[in-house]
Amino acid sequence: MYLFDTDTLSNLLTKRPSARMLERLREIPAYAQFTSSITVGEIYYGLHKSDRPDYYRERLERLVWCYVHIVPFDRMVAETYGELRAELERKGECLSDPDLMIAAIALSRSFVVVTGNTRHFSRIRKLKVENWL
Repeated sequence: MYLFDTDTLSNLLTKRPSARMLERLREIPAYAQFTSSITVGEIYYGLHKSDRPDYYRERLERLVWCYVHIVPFDRMVAETYGELRAELERKGECLSDPDLMIAAIALSRSFVVVTGNTRHFSRIRKLKVENWL
């Protein structure tokens, strides 16, 4: 099961999406494709900042939301988030709250995070990360 980070889904909205990303998506069945409610918020934030929000909203509906399942930030995830954040703080490391929340969702459900920002997520032990970009 795969959890797509914001940069990977945003890549699909560009004029020339990553060929590797498209190839990997074709190999993975739809039932194994997920994203987080955090990523959804980040994508809509970017959409509302763009000069073509209607264009991107239509592309999202056509290319992303009809295939990708959205995982919520629930109580189980919140507990994992709190543990992760405390662990990183004890080590003197930090990670943005959105990335920590996405990592917590992935860990709580044993998903692999698909992201181009592998450096951000590499600080979290036990988290499986792949870069399809």
